[in-house]
Amino acid sequence: MRIDEMFKKNEVTMSFEVFPPKTDSAFDSVLSAVNELAGISPAYMSVTYGAGGGTSKNTVKIATHIQQDLGITALAHLTCVSSSKQQVSGIIDQLEESGITNVLALRGDIPKDTVFPEAGHYKYAYQLIEEIKSRGRFCIGAACYPEGHVESVNKDDDLDYLKAKVETGCDFLVTQMFFDNNVMYTFLYNAMRKGIDIPVTAGIMPLTNIRQINTICDLAGTPLPTRFKAMVDKFADKPEALKHAGIVYATEQIIDLIANGVKGIHLYTMNKPDVAKSIVANLSGIID
Repeated sequence: MRIDEMFKKNEVTMSFEVFPPKTDSAFDSVLSAVNELAGISPAYMSVTYGAGGGTSKNTVKIATHIQQDLGITALAHLTCVSSSKQQVSGIIDQLEESGITNVLALRGDIPKDTVFPEAGHYKYAYQLIEEIKSRGRFCIGAACYPEGHVESVNKDDDLDYLKAKVETGCDFLVTQMFFDNNVMYTFLYNAMRKGIDIPVTAGIMPLTNIRQINTICDLAGTPLPTRFKAMVDKFADKPEALKHAGIVYATEQIIDLIANGVKGIHLYTMNKPDVAKSIVANLSGIID
């Protein structure tokens, strides 16, 4: 099913993100996590592409398994910055052959001190969206950044780039993680003022351990609210308590978002079914 058609039902959708294994030896453990997450019955499951496109073959493989074997709509990430146009076209062909009709079109992070040739490559996500749109049958998602993209000069410029993605043919948006819902609400208001009127799904990352918290925030440039910092300081030396607190914090974020009219929730699961199950259980009666 096309994801944009799901949003037309005007119901709250809960979806999950998973990532492919970096090595073939880890494939079975990742597949086991994917199968367990599928048992929670998300509206759809997205599969990341991996830094530098290194896991692209497994992205297609896992997305196909999710859709064909598990009967759940799959959203395949596709990153263009590290691949030639010919390579990207080949991946799109594979997705089409596998019956995957939902694609999250991303530029991707440029590795430090790496310069990719512009000839024969896509430089921006909107160029990739144009290519996918030309195929005619895909539902296309794109990323957006409530805090502003780390490379943008300011948030207004960032919204101009986002509008270019929408005008090129993007059907829905998924946000980068954020931990302060007020930032999300301000972003939605400013996006609306720019004429961005397609569905926006909130990306929620349950942070459940110290290492994860430090790594994610350094990479994404995402600030932590005072309330979250206090939680981390209190339970930093108590791993189980911090894990539980992280689950509760993510749950409260989601409840507040739904209460304020946000219809799409995308959970960055980090391939941890137990965390996802706990959050979904906490939302019993709130999300069907």
